[in-house]
Amino acid sequence: MELKVALYRAKSWLRHQLTAWNTGGEGVHSPYLFEWVRMVMMDKNAYYIWGEIERCREKMLRDERELEFVDYGSAIKSRSLENGSEAAYSLEFRDVRRVCDIARRSLAKRKYAQMLSRLVNWLGSPLLTSPSRGGIGDETLEDRKGLTIVELGTSLGVTTAYMAAMDSRNRVVTFEGCEAVANIAKENWKALNINNIECRVGEIDAEQLTRDIEHLDVAFIDANHTYVSTCEYFDVLAGKVREKSVIVVDDIHYSEEMEKAWKAICADERVTSTIDLYQMGLVFFDKHYWKRHYTMRL
Repeated sequence: MELKVALYRAKSWLRHQLTAWNTGGEGVHSPYLFEWVRMVMMDKNAYYIWGEIERCREKMLRDERELEFVDYGSAIKSRSLENGSEAAYSLEFRDVRRVCDIARRSLAKRKYAQMLSRLVNWLGSPLLTSPSRGGIGDETLEDRKGLTIVELGTSLGVTTAYMAAMDSRNRVVTFEGCEAVANIAKENWKALNINNIECRVGEIDAEQLTRDIEHLDVAFIDANHTYVSTCEYFDVLAGKVREKSVIVVDDIHYSEEMEKAWKAICADERVTSTIDLYQMGLVFFDKHYWKRHYTMRL
């Protein structure tokens, strides 16, 4: 890692530690968001499937198989145009990497992956989806079709498994640039007996991203780590949200570009509230939430 990048990340981490707070939800003005903090962020209950997924993670960390690795996420660059706007261009990057090295570098930490799992479970609860709560749908528990979840950046499929395993009725569509990595992810899902995941392989095309998705309830953006690509993906996904939907952006302090993208997302007029957890940023669209940005520790 370049010294400049390392210093930048150290500075952003220190700034977050000095400004973040976590008092179990106290200080969150919206009653709805207060409930979210208590039920999703602060809940320490474990689900039975988590142990199996973590054993899968440990297996990946010991797997020394070598793969031909294709990386679009770190190879997308942005450049300024004469009219002052920015455009992205692709520099496809290939090399050979071991599965264990990919796992160490790209898998979300356990506490963040489990938070995403709780988020999916909370959004899919019958209480939240009831019409009296202005929820996601008006289905009964018996005929509810489940949530629609979109993930950009499958990697080895551990985070995908955490989100998909909470309810087999949920539809999970995940995008991965590298076919060899996607194949490992599919092996993991098969071993975990998770069958509600659709993996789409290849460079992510924002225009085709949600072509067959009517709406989404959860989106996790962990793909091209640039300002242009992140904002473009968010804009497309935000066009498919419902009131209770949540978009999660990973690595929001990864670089100056990602911090710039995060600030642009926070300022978007469609967004009501945001939570900065340093590693991830959560974006809410519920009009019951007051327009405010929170910086917290998980």
